[in-house]
Amino acid sequence: MFINKISNTKRDTFNQCRLKYRYRYIDRIPEAGSNTDALHFGSYIHKILEDGVAAETPEELYKLAEQLKENYKFASSYTPKIKICLDNFLKFNSKLETKDMTETVFDVEIKDGITQTGIIDRVIRGKNGGLLIIDYKTSKREKTKFDLYNDKQLMGYAFAAHKLFSCKLEDIVCAHYYPITNNFVTIKYTGSQIAKYLENLINEVWIIRKLKKTEFCAEQNQFCNWCGYKPYCPLFEDGTIVERRVQEAKKKKKEKRG
Repeated sequence: MFINKISNTKRDTFNQCRLKYRYRYIDRIPEAGSNTDALHFGSYIHKILEDGVAAETPEELYKLAEQLKENYKFASSYTPKIKICLDNFLKFNSKLETKDMTETVFDVEIKDGITQTGIIDRVIRGKNGGLLIIDYKTSKREKTKFDLYNDKQLMGYAFAAHKLFSCKLEDIVCAHYYPITNNFVTIKYTGSQIAKYLENLINEVWIIRKLKKTEFCAEQNQFCNWCGYKPYCPLFEDGTIVERRVQEAKKKKKEKRG
């Protein structure tokens, strides 16, 4: 299945389950039954932190939060976390040297027409010419510095920033920021780490390219518990029912387009 663009989300989906990759990126079937509360809350906080990067008082952030809230739907149990996130972010943001850049969309070539795409939550230029890459995280599980040594998403961001801003890899600091706990975890990657990351990424693109559509098979693992494609999965439903649901989903998609 030919592709020339790869993102961290695409890569993770393919490694989790090839059938899920097919449904999401080839058949374009909408995912149902996933944890939309967590997704909407995460997107909501990301948007506030992006638009409120210049805020200097809690009131400014609270007002922005109220303006944006109607665009996101999540359970009331998330509401107490909003103030915690905003207060922590204000403290964190006040300590940064500069606030000149926020969200950065990238589409950079890796090799021979294969490009890597993604969105970096925040890029900050340091006074010494270096870069600080920040990825906001609202998930419950926080990663340690050790975890970040093998974080493919951050490695992708480091490479993209290196290409976009002509900055040496050794001058790029990557980080996870957790507004719920105000925890800030940083890492630097070496040139050899990024080279190995790119080598593996290109190999995975070629694996996807060589597969026929029928070879994107379901794989049962721990991710199944949170997958929104269970109604379309032969591991959890009768094959006849699965095929009918897939066809119905494709039909709805066409009708929506038309």
